[in-house]
Amino acid sequence: MTTDQAPCVAGAPQRAADRPAGAIAQWLFDRITALQSLLIEHPVSLYAAAALRIGYGFLYLFFLLREFPNRDEIWGPGSPWTPGLARQLFGQTGWSSILTLSDSRLYFEFCYAAALIISALLMLGWRTRAVSVLFALIVASFHARAIFMTDGGDNLILLMALYLTLTACGRRWSLDARRSRLKSPPAGLPQTDSFGCQLRYARATLTTVMHNCGMFIIAVQVCFLYGCAGLYKVQGSSWGNGTALHYVLNLRLFQPWPALSHMVDEHSVLISIAAYLTVLLQVSFPFVLFGRLKYPVLTMLLGMHLSIALLMGLPLFSGAMIIADAVFLPDRFYRALAPLWQRAYRRTGVGKIRLQRGLELHAFPKARTDKLDCTPTRDGAVAGRKHTP
Repeated sequence: MTTDQAPCVAGAPQRAADRPAGAIAQWLFDRITALQSLLIEHPVSLYAAAALRIGYGFLYLFFLLREFPNRDEIWGPGSPWTPGLARQLFGQTGWSSILTLSDSRLYFEFCYAAALIISALLMLGWRTRAVSVLFALIVASFHARAIFMTDGGDNLILLMALYLTLTACGRRWSLDARRSRLKSPPAGLPQTDSFGCQLRYARATLTTVMHNCGMFIIAVQVCFLYGCAGLYKVQGSSWGNGTALHYVLNLRLFQPWPALSHMVDEHSVLISIAAYLTVLLQVSFPFVLFGRLKYPVLTMLLGMHLSIALLMGLPLFSGAMIIADAVFLPDRFYRALAPLWQRAYRRTGVGKIRLQRGLELHAFPKARTDKLDCTPTRDGAVAGRKHTP
């Protein structure tokens, strides 16, 4: 696409101050229009939202299953932090929990079973819009019930559970997407400009705006987390002289395998390099998201979180951070996984199905008519446009 421009002297670019006022106004108008189009017309990062939904649903399900033998001591009526003490604390802090509504053990077992089922349903993507709200309620209730036993990983899972309620995280890789794909296309009968059509148009637009805002909030939350953590480390002298990881590796509270921690601690030079690299990655993370440099940075952060899970025994925190980093991977990265998954599935000998069609959902074919077609599209694009034959 070319545009007619006035020739410049010696090929020098025209400065913003030399542009006429009308050109500057047009440029601003184009930018605002592009931003509005990005915000309300198409939902962004649908595959990343699905990855967050599957990841946090699986992670919390695994967490509840791992703590199943200790559930009564942590959240139940037999906990040293009794429901009565928890209710007293809620009166001061404003928190609340469905686990403290009754002191009955049967009620607690019912809530725990419901939490397992809701986590599994969120991971599978069944009735995602309603289940995501229930999942946020469950996570908040369990978090508030044992508030003194939570850590950074629990806090991050709670925040992400709340943010996921805003997103359309069931549009990809879910039972909802499969059910929507298997539905027969609409009969093709165009609808006139009625109140019901306009209501569906407004609902589609609102869903798209909420999803895009939710994904933006998640990305900003992760950037703040890394940036604040890096700036906080810069203020410490142990991180400045490269000895912080040495002290971390010698904390008995964070030594699941003491022999492995001592073996790693023997390499003092590598430990110092890892300390400086950790601070550099965290401080620079918000500034490398707009180029190709983010891929090696995300890879190094993945290695850092795996090391934390292995050497410090914090799998929940590491898993929550790894899943949160997935929000910065574009949809084309997730689409590239479809052929790999298809080949792996075929090698199992179960059968040949169209996994590519299941991973890449397409919109319903729009009716070719000169009347208003208010059929909502599958990817959440704004409907209600007029089509001409």
